[in-house]
Amino acid sequence: MGRGTKLDLSIGASFDDEWALLDEKKSKEESFLEPKKHKLVFQKEKRKGKTVTLVGEFFLPTQEARKLLKKLKSTLACGGSFKEGWMEFQGEVHDRLKEALQKEGFSFKK
Repeated sequence: MGRGTKLDLSIGASFDDEWALLDEKKSKEESFLEPKKHKLVFQKEKRKGKTVTLVGEFFLPTQEARKLLKKLKSTLACGGSFKEGWMEFQGEVHDRLKEALQKEGFSFKK
């Protein structure tokens, strides 16, 4: 390539010819469910020697999930977080958490 030659980067593909960009936000919005239609599962993990209770998977908008998490944390008097559709609670709070979620209208897998 000489000094005056420009680099041509056109390879031949264009987005006008049957190519489309996927919009992930629309697919997430369509997957929201009512509390009655959720089938939640409990998991128990050890992290740094401490027990963590996981419950999920929630198909709720992020704002609603965080409101629910805040309510559950105050009810159970424990810490927790919401990550990738799962709620994590510090400690072994399976029984109390199940009762609190049933009052909110959620159901569980057997």
